[in-house]
Amino acid sequence: MNLLRTMLTATVIAATTTTISPVLAQDFIGRQQPVFKSDRMTPENLWAMGRIGGFKLSHDNSNAVYGVTYYSVKQNKSHSVLYTINLRTLESKQLTTSCKSEVGGTYINKGRQIMYLSAESGSNQLWVMNSDGTNRKQISHTNADIADFSISPDEKKVIVIMDVAQNHSIQTNDADLPQASGMVINDLMYKHWDTYVTTAPHPFVADFDGNKIDNAFDILEGEPFECPMLPFGGIEQLAWSPDSKCIAYTCRKKVGKEYAISTDSDIFLYDLATRKSKNLCKPSDYHAPTIEEDRSLQHQSVNKQPADYNMGYDQNPQFSPNGKYIAWSSMERDGYESDRARLCVLDLKSGKKTYVTEKFESGINEFCWARDNKTLYFTGVWHGKTQVYQTNLKGEHKALTNDVADYSILSLSADGKNLYCKRQSMSQADEIYRLPITSQKEVEAKQLTHENQHFYDNLTFGKVEERWVKTVDNKQELCWVIYPPHFDANKKYPALLFCEGGPQSPVSQFWSFRWNMQIMAANDYIVIAPNRRGLPGFGMEWLEEISGDYSGLCMQDYLSAVDDICKEPYVDKEHIGAVGASFGGYSIYWLAGNHNKRFKAFIAHDGIFNTQQQYVETEELWFPNWDMGSAPWKKNEDGQTQKVFATSPHLYVDKWDTPILCIHGQKDFRIEYTQAESAFTAARMRGIDAQLLLFPDENHWVLKPQNGILWQRTFFRWLDKYLKTNNK
Repeated sequence: MNLLRTMLTATVIAATTTTISPVLAQDFIGRQQPVFKSDRMTPENLWAMGRIGGFKLSHDNSNAVYGVTYYSVKQNKSHSVLYTINLRTLESKQLTTSCKSEVGGTYINKGRQIMYLSAESGSNQLWVMNSDGTNRKQISHTNADIADFSISPDEKKVIVIMDVAQNHSIQTNDADLPQASGMVINDLMYKHWDTYVTTAPHPFVADFDGNKIDNAFDILEGEPFECPMLPFGGIEQLAWSPDSKCIAYTCRKKVGKEYAISTDSDIFLYDLATRKSKNLCKPSDYHAPTIEEDRSLQHQSVNKQPADYNMGYDQNPQFSPNGKYIAWSSMERDGYESDRARLCVLDLKSGKKTYVTEKFESGINEFCWARDNKTLYFTGVWHGKTQVYQTNLKGEHKALTNDVADYSILSLSADGKNLYCKRQSMSQADEIYRLPITSQKEVEAKQLTHENQHFYDNLTFGKVEERWVKTVDNKQELCWVIYPPHFDANKKYPALLFCEGGPQSPVSQFWSFRWNMQIMAANDYIVIAPNRRGLPGFGMEWLEEISGDYSGLCMQDYLSAVDDICKEPYVDKEHIGAVGASFGGYSIYWLAGNHNKRFKAFIAHDGIFNTQQQYVETEELWFPNWDMGSAPWKKNEDGQTQKVFATSPHLYVDKWDTPILCIHGQKDFRIEYTQAESAFTAARMRGIDAQLLLFPDENHWVLKPQNGILWQRTFFRWLDKYLKTNNK
C-alpha cells in the first residue's frame, strides 16, 4: 500500500520529493486513520472519512486524477487534495502538497500535465503541474476567484467561471457609504439558498497557450443572468463542441419575480466566431403566455402549449463525439422542479428533438455519450437503487447494473470499453468503480479505490434489508430496514422512523455524512426508511401523489411502515422515535399532532412548521406554488384555502404530547429558521419537553465539522433520553 494513502504528518511527499515543514505538517489536512475504541461508528469516525470528488481520465486511459476532501474537527475546516491512480496496477499517489485546497484536476498536453484550481496564491486560480506533481505553475491571474473551468478539446481555450456584479434585486449602495450594511431590495430572488444575491456566476472564455491564460471575455456580457445556475450548478452545465468552435450552456434568462416562479431554463449554443447565442429549446420569436403568478403552473397555459418548447428545467448539455447531436437533461413542465428528467437528444442539422428515455419510468441523473454516436449511458433510480442504464436513439433502454447500491457516472474511457463510476450504499461511502461495457445484460463493476478501507476494516456495520409494506390503499411500499451491528433477534430494540426530505428525493442506497443510517444503527436503533408517496423510482403516479397533499397518503405511508415493523418481536414498540429534515422535518411537525401515541421522541431538522408562513418566506416560489397549489390567500369556490394550508402542522399543536428537538440553520433561506423557533416556542408553551439547536453559520445543511459533531451528539442524547429509558 502506498505510504501516501496514510494521513500526512511530518513525512516526505513522494510526488515532489519535498519534505513538509513542521508548520505545514501541522496544518495539512489529509487522510486519517484513527484508533478505534470499539467497532461502532461514532460521529468522529464519520467526519474522519475521506469524501471522493471529481475524476478525470488521461488521454490514453492508463491513469486518472481524482479529488478527495478531508475534514479536521480540530481545525473546523476541510481540505481537498488530488490523487492519481494507475488504472492497471490500481496504485494511487497523492499529488497535493499545499495546505490550500487543490481541485478539478484535468489532464492536458497528451497526459503530460494536469490543470487544476488552487488558492495557493491567495485567490482561487488555475495552475498546471506535471502529471507526477512536479513543476507547479500558476497560469491565471484574474481579479476574481475562478470557481470552475473547462478546457477546449484543442486545448487552445479555457472556460472559467467567475462572479460578476448583479444588482437587479439588491441595488448598489451610495458610494460615500462604503460601510453601510443595509440593503435596499426592489424585487424577489434577493436571496438564494444561503446568500444575498449581489453577484452572479458567468462563463468567461480565455486563450490558453500552454503557459498562461489571458484575453478572457464574458459570454454573458451585460446580462444579469447566471450560468451555471445557482445554487448547485457547476461546469457540467456547459460543454465544448468537439471542434472547439462552440459552447453549449445552460441558462435561465430570468431575474426577480419571474425567476422566483419559474423553472424554465434553456440550452443555448454560443458561436465563438460570431460571439452570438442561439436558444436550442425555443424559436427566436417565442413569447411565453401570461400566467397567474401566485398559483401553480400545472394547469396554466404555459404548460399546455401547441408545441414542445422545453418549458421545464433543461440543463447539462453534452455533444455527441461527432458533433452532430446535443443531449441534455430535460423536464417537461414549468414550475415543477421534481418533474421527471428525460434525456433529450437534438439533431443539430434537422432541429429534431427525441426523448430517448421515455420508456424509463423514472428520471435520469448523469449521462454520457458512447463512442458510436448513437448510444448513451445514464443513471436513474428504480425501487430504491440508482443503477447504470444504456439507451439508443430509438429509446430502447436496458440496465447494465443490478446492485444494492447507488451509481453515478464519472467518465467513459476513450476506447469506449469502460465506464468509470462512483458507487455508494448505506454501508459504504463513495468509491470509484470500473464498469466494463459488454454485450451481457448486466455486468459486475470492479472497485478501484479504497479510500476508507481502514474504517470498514475496523467497524461493524448493521445489515440492510429490503422490506415491502402494504399501504392503507393496498399498494406496496418499499422500506429499507437497517439493523444494529451484532443484532440479536432475541432482544428488543428501540426503532426510528426516518422521514425523507425533498419532498421528492429518493430513499435509495445513499451514504450520508449526517443522516447516516449506519451511525443510527450503531447506537442500537433499528431504522426503517420508507419510500413513501412522492418519491421517484416507482412511476409517475406514485411520485405525484404528494403534490398538494402533504398530509395525505404520504403520512399514512409513514404510519404503515412503523406499524409493520412493530409487528416484529425484536422491536420495542413502546420506544419508537421519528426523525427527518426539510420535508422530513415537516413530516415530524405534522406527525407530532397526528401520531396516536405511536412515538416517544421527535427530531425535526430544517422543517416546515407553518405552511402559510413558508409560502412567503422561501425564495424559490415555484416550489410552494406547485407543491402547495397556490398562495394561501387564494380561495376556492367554497372560500377554502388549499389543503396544505388547512392542514399545516402548526394547527395541530393542541394535540402535541411528545418531546421534540428542533434543529435549524440561521443561513437557511430555503426554509427560514423562524419555523424551528416557532415550533420550539409552541412546544414549550404547551408544557412539552423541547430543545432547540440553532446554527447561526449553517444553511439547509450542516457543513462545518464541529457543528456536525455537535449535531450528532445532540441528536443521540435526545433519542437516548426518551427511547432507552427503562428499555429492556
